[in-house]
Amino acid sequence: MIRRTAFLAAAAAITLAAAGCGSSSTSAAGGTDSAVSQKAETALKQVTGQVLSKGPNGETPSPASATTLTSDEIAKVKAMGATAAIVMHYGGNDWATAQIAGLKSEFEKLGIKVIATTDADFKPDKQVSDLETVMTQKPSIIVSIPTDPVATATAYRKAAQAGAKLVFMDNVPQGFVAGKDYVSDVSADNYGNGVVSAHEMAKALGGKGKIGVIFHQADFFVTQQRYQGFKDTIAKDYPDIQVVEEKGIAGPDFAGDAQAAANAMLSKHADLSGIWAVWDVPAEGVMAAARAAGRQDLKIATEDLGKNVAIALAKNDLVVGLGAQVPFDQGVTEAQIGAGALLGKKEPAYVALSALPVDHSNVLDAWKQVYHADAPADLQSSYKK
Repeated sequence: MIRRTAFLAAAAAITLAAAGCGSSSTSAAGGTDSAVSQKAETALKQVTGQVLSKGPNGETPSPASATTLTSDEIAKVKAMGATAAIVMHYGGNDWATAQIAGLKSEFEKLGIKVIATTDADFKPDKQVSDLETVMTQKPSIIVSIPTDPVATATAYRKAAQAGAKLVFMDNVPQGFVAGKDYVSDVSADNYGNGVVSAHEMAKALGGKGKIGVIFHQADFFVTQQRYQGFKDTIAKDYPDIQVVEEKGIAGPDFAGDAQAAANAMLSKHADLSGIWAVWDVPAEGVMAAARAAGRQDLKIATEDLGKNVAIALAKNDLVVGLGAQVPFDQGVTEAQIGAGALLGKKEPAYVALSALPVDHSNVLDAWKQVYHADAPADLQSSYKK
């Protein structure tokens, strides 16, 4: 079940801020309604730099700046000879690669040796095994994102009892208390990313049309927030956009599962204007389905600035906009929090980094902001002015 969150009122205040712009009619397949597009643009500007999410247990977010270490603290950490393990839920996308890169970069600066990096392929039993293997090396810090908050909880608790400082990405095991069972949870503003993608979709559709939604069918806090943020914003701000079908995908073949779901939607609804996908890999499956159906007019919105969706944005090909995380920065923040915990610092329970709206106009600049590197050559060459 998708959990309703306490931050809906704050989100509504932002997403409805431009409601006075009004709306007017456009075609079911999308259009260029300037009033609705301006409304969406205004809302996107207002949400930029803000955090709408609460933490998994309703925590108020703290900024990444609250975790910065002083030069004296860094020197103390370097003298410890500490080690760290990175225990991922899934390593098959650009987000995970950037997150790991940010962690490794910062750990190196802090003199903390990364002794293991694992990939559970979204399988809880594999992640439990990974944790058990990692713990034989007695890491000082474990940075991880649980695949399943219930199935992995016992393994994480054993790691904490053995003395490892636990820093979580996005998700937290069931029953865990910050400051007691783990240090902190660091996340993107995933509800905010859902809000951003809704405004991007509405802007592309001119505020009117029928759409499908492909969500992550799992007890996974991050993807639940995205889904809720998208749906809440469409329902509140764009009443002429109708969600006519929703399908859940469980993976691990997220692109293939999304392609099958999109195929079914497009076959059932000949007048479908757009499809929202929960992150970039499922969006790639939607793109494949649209091309196979000859639906180059389909509008696709998603989350996460993966390379393939970035190229589609650069080409103005199917993908119209997305909410991006900043995973490299998130990794840096997690490493700093882990180091601070070794010094006995009390860290914020929940740290969140704001969503970044991305469309055709800023995709190259956004890539640099997200990955701390220039856009690759094939992305740059794909850009159509």
